[in-house]
Amino acid sequence: MSENLYTFENEEYKHAYRHTTSHILAHAVKRLFPDAQFAIGPAIAEGFYYDIDVAETITPEILEKIEAEMRKICKEKLPLERHELSRADALKWATEQNEPYKVELINDLPEDAVISFYTEGDFTDLCAGPHVDSTGRIKGNALKLTSCTGAYWRGDSNNKMLQRIYGTCFMSKAELDEHLHRIEEAKLRDHRKLGRELDLFALYDEGPGFPFFFPKGMIIRNELVQFWREEHRRAGYVEISTPMILSEELWRRSGHWDLYKDNMYFTEIDEAGFAIKPMNCPGGMLAYKRKLWSYRELPVRMAELGVVHRHELSGALHGLMRVRNFTQDDAHLYMTPEHIPQEIVATIELVDRIYRVFGFDYRVELSTRPSKFMGEIERWDAAEKLLEEALIEKNINYRLNPGDGAFYGPKIDFHLVDCLGRSWQCATLQLDFQMPERFELEYVGADGEKHRPVMIHRTVLGSLERFIAIITEHYAGAFPLWLAPVQVIVMPITDRTKEYAQEVADQLTAAGYRVDTDFRSEKIGFKIREAQMQKIPYMLVLGDKEAENGQVTVRKRAEGDIGAMTLDEFSTMIAPERTPSVPAK
Repeated sequence: MSENLYTFENEEYKHAYRHTTSHILAHAVKRLFPDAQFAIGPAIAEGFYYDIDVAETITPEILEKIEAEMRKICKEKLPLERHELSRADALKWATEQNEPYKVELINDLPEDAVISFYTEGDFTDLCAGPHVDSTGRIKGNALKLTSCTGAYWRGDSNNKMLQRIYGTCFMSKAELDEHLHRIEEAKLRDHRKLGRELDLFALYDEGPGFPFFFPKGMIIRNELVQFWREEHRRAGYVEISTPMILSEELWRRSGHWDLYKDNMYFTEIDEAGFAIKPMNCPGGMLAYKRKLWSYRELPVRMAELGVVHRHELSGALHGLMRVRNFTQDDAHLYMTPEHIPQEIVATIELVDRIYRVFGFDYRVELSTRPSKFMGEIERWDAAEKLLEEALIEKNINYRLNPGDGAFYGPKIDFHLVDCLGRSWQCATLQLDFQMPERFELEYVGADGEKHRPVMIHRTVLGSLERFIAIITEHYAGAFPLWLAPVQVIVMPITDRTKEYAQEVADQLTAAGYRVDTDFRSEKIGFKIREAQMQKIPYMLVLGDKEAENGQVTVRKRAEGDIGAMTLDEFSTMIAPERTPSVPAK
């Protein structure tokens, strides 16, 4: 590898750099706490972590000591040396070192696996790599331990709770400082925090992973659904709804049983096995199969806001981002082979249009055939080529993601980028020749014979709950007018203008706006601050002068006082914000 590839622009090097830093973290902990036992320590998108079993509670003060020790190890410029052991010798090493988690990991490896270790100075760790060649490569002044949280071993609440130390590292202190600033901003934007403060949604111990939406949160959700429905109507979709519980036999037929049964919930009806659906696809197959279609009726685009349930490990749950029940904005498109190129392009255009409404940029990945797949390789190759050609036609830069396709077909994944530069995989487009075979789907072609349709599975928002979490953080709770739970708040300065304030509120409500009033006997400055805290887009301040002149003094959430005007002028001013708009490219 040439020297100019030793940068974070090279994803492989960035991964190796951060993976090495996680080992330096474990090395530092071992120096400070010799009895510590180690689980796993991977590189992750924003840095690294290590799960550690140690008697001491890792406090912020201890994190500082560990961080200082890590810097010493960086200055020591210790080479990282890889060596391999047989399975028996690897287990002997882990046992002698009193590393029970490593013993378990080694036992999980295939019998013929190459079991590798990396040594830096007096510290050795079980690891597949890769790593940089020396601890001296890591910039000690550009690393930071950010937090320590509890984490069940392997994410299972039946296992022991370990301490997970998170950290990050960069190649310069300036990059680290910029990242830490983004972390602080992300804390302010945390959807769980904003959900409580704005009374939008919450999760409770009585239903772990099962979110509650409150009236204001339901307004956001319903406006989002209304927007989704209108965009899909314009794009030629019809909407369906399929049952939440379907027979086990159906999931075996679809092929989902072998891959998803450990994440599914089950019940019994009339002594027969049923499953609560973890996805909408098999129900969509039955919706298509209800009749014999003509080629003239294709393509058929069936969209569904389907509630699904998946058993996630408790350690993996995270606000609305990772839940056990959610609404998937699925669609299944059934077409002739000739329709495939136009439908791929149309789906890409729909995703682009919807994401631009929210101000999201996005990056694209093309994921190809995985090691476990259904169908013939020739069909997979053809499907991958069709997806690639559509991306080229739309002049979209994409990254190849080999082996990460769905088990039934290759896919295009869209990773939206929020205002903090964070990436979220939401939309996906999957081309499927296999499921129509399994369900024996048919249409009558121009030749009068029966043929097998081709399918596209796709989502745009992905999980509705997760998308709401993303936009809550993207907007920091300051939603655009069309999504805001309260669009306008009317605030009289004194009791003398209460009657006028109520008239104003009534007129705006009659015009279709979501309006609140603040008639409390508080100073107007206090009311304004409260409205700002609730992130209400517009505040109307009404005193004697406004009542006398039939006007309102308008304060805008982001700009402050923008002056007095008539109510008609105010309504005209904000009217364009009432509906979502697609900005020009």
